Amino acid sequence: MIHFFIKRLLYALLILWGVVSLVFFLFNILPGDPAKMMLGQRSDISTIESIRKELGLDKSKGMQYLKYINDLSPLSIHNETNTESYFYLDTNKYNYKKVLKISKQSVLVAKTPYLRRSYQSKKLVSEIIGETLPNTFILAFSSIIFASLLGIFLGIVAAIKKDSFFDRASLLFSAFGMSLPSFFAAILIGWIFAFVLGDITGLNLTGNIYEIDDLGEGIHLRLKNLILPAITLGIRPLAIVIQLARNSMLDVLSQDYIRTARAKGLSFKRIIWKHALKNSLNPVITAISGWFASLMAGVVFIEYIFGWKGLGYVIVDSLNKYDLPVIVGCVLTISVMFIIINTLVDVMYAILDPRIKLE
Repeated sequence: MIHFFIKRLLYALLILWGVVSLVFFLFNILPGDPAKMMLGQRSDISTIESIRKELGLDKSKGMQYLKYINDLSPLSIHNETNTESYFYLDTNKYNYKKVLKISKQSVLVAKTPYLRRSYQSKKLVSEIIGETLPNTFILAFSSIIFASLLGIFLGIVAAIKKDSFFDRASLLFSAFGMSLPSFFAAILIGWIFAFVLGDITGLNLTGNIYEIDDLGEGIHLRLKNLILPAITLGIRPLAIVIQLARNSMLDVLSQDYIRTARAKGLSFKRIIWKHALKNSLNPVITAISGWFASLMAGVVFIEYIFGWKGLGYVIVDSLNKYDLPVIVGCVLTISVMFIIINTLVDVMYAILDPRIKLE
């Protein structure tokens, strides 16, 4: 078990390093100057140079990269005496604890990763993530609950009614759901249920879970704004869960102990509920757990189209504004969550199936 988690930790660090490096160098080879974008068209050369120096953009790309990795790393080396040093240990930026004195000026510290500040709002990236991550979690969790409950029910019914019209229709829906692009599904569902049928459904095309009323007197919960994005995000996992539940139930119904139960005269309903259902859900549950991680990473277009203020919405908005710290922070957060959830899924596999060993 310990060997498994050590391997996972090294794998996670390698993945996170790759994600940060890819995003950093990608944005540094694209045209555009963050300093000019922050100041607008009325900026003068001296102000731009001042902003570039403040952000460290006057340094070489290699130095900027090393500085960024140093800021993100929980263990980092800083200069604690020279305030003009590019790697100065600024107490206003870092929440740290000294670990080891390396030289007269350099010190190794343990700290919380510093994600820097937004180029546009000057707000700490960690604060932006803290405000929007819960919204993304609520959306992803609602979607996976919708896909799980409805998908398991439809899959079991399709297995019981094998080769019927319902079974064929479920297979057709599954194929359609898995092939439908999320951004197109969001546009289509939003147009139909919020625009064409808006007077009937009462649903909005855009909106967040909390909204300020028209008089500005308070913030109110608006769960109806969750319906369309949750259904849209849940279409693909719903299609897969239907297929998994159907195939798993058919596999269980073909087992010897099910035939034995039938031979003993047990009713078909009792066989389904007491014997087949429990054994057929194990692979479905583990697959659902893995899909939850995918949903956390796949909300970008859904959130932006429906105006849901989560990490995905922030990523798209930051891309438009060339706000590198926010983009890297959001992508890094999603990557960490993806790694954690997948690790928990592997552990769950081992618990549910003793034949699987964690190595």
